[in-house]
Amino acid sequence: MPIPPILTLTVEEKHEAVIVLCHGKLLAGETDLLYLPVSRLIPAHRLIILDLAGLTQMDSLGLGALVRLYVSAKARGCTLELRNLGKKVRELLVMTNLFPILAAMGEHGTRM
Repeated sequence: MPIPPILTLTVEEKHEAVIVLCHGKLLAGETDLLYLPVSRLIPAHRLIILDLAGLTQMDSLGLGALVRLYVSAKARGCTLELRNLGKKVRELLVMTNLFPILAAMGEHGTRM
């Protein structure tokens, strides 16, 4: 029986935005499970929202994947927003001084 992926994504197209619901852990060795599918969405969309409510853990390489997506999106005129940050993800973003850059949206869709 195959081992299920450590991270799964659900993609929902909503009007002018794409919402990517992340479930599981964004850890070393698994970052392409997020980076590859989301990077393929960038050329065709102006707004991509990563909903991290289901993300239970993230390490520095997971954070690196978010930064890579942010840079790729910005270079192509696409906005990448993070929503529903869990406590540990928020702490990691604050600790690395990336919170103001990556966390454009707060817990309830309000601007930070």
